[in-house]
Amino acid sequence: MTDATNNDVMIDIQGLVKHFDSQLVLDELDLQVRRGETIVIIGCSGCGKSVLLKHMIGILKPDRGRVLVDGTDIVPLSDNAMLEVASKFGMVFQGSALFDSLSVWENVAFSLTEHKSGMTTKQIDDRVKYCLNLVGLSGTEHKNTAELSGGMRKRVGVARAIAHQPEIILYDEPTTGLDPVTGDTINDLIIRAQENLHATSVAVTHDLHSAFRIGDRIAMLADGKIIAAGTPAELWRTDEPRLKRFLKIAGSAAYSE
Repeated sequence: MTDATNNDVMIDIQGLVKHFDSQLVLDELDLQVRRGETIVIIGCSGCGKSVLLKHMIGILKPDRGRVLVDGTDIVPLSDNAMLEVASKFGMVFQGSALFDSLSVWENVAFSLTEHKSGMTTKQIDDRVKYCLNLVGLSGTEHKNTAELSGGMRKRVGVARAIAHQPEIILYDEPTTGLDPVTGDTINDLIIRAQENLHATSVAVTHDLHSAFRIGDRIAMLADGKIIAAGTPAELWRTDEPRLKRFLKIAGSAAYSE
């Protein structure tokens, strides 16, 4: 497969190196995320998937390397300059990270009310209701988030992430801790959100079923590097031994042509 042209690339990671104390987590890692695609990064627990995701949004800074977001290297940016780039992102955290002291409406509206979106109260209300409808939670605006099930909390997290119409959506282990039926509901939601928003999406997971359901492309992270990347069909035909072993152990029923 040929590399995408610069205009086609939304996130371009070049030679990323990250240590935690003496442990090397990312080792000269390279990855391109194409504009408008959903790419899923798979790998064993603890391999650095979430660490990579946090570099994309600037939560972590690398020891060495570049992270270009829509052509801008975010690594040297000041905190103030990073705020403008961060507005391009919506993030769905592994544990949902909702504010339990706030209602569902207040959680979804948070980025619109706290960051001076310029929207009127009615516009914000309309946007919140649209997002909740998109995730199948119409009518829950006044519920306390502490009362919600894990699957509902995850859906509120998605609604909050998309409320400000981000160009890039990051999903950190979107189906972790959910039963298979609820997990598949989240997969359908991610696909539906992509169809409606046309955003660039990056998900990290060790859930093969989820990866092959939602990904336009899948990349395997191992030993600090992306060792293989391609469409679901291309990865299933791989000769890369580490990827073949991961696919076998994680369950060959996750994908079939």
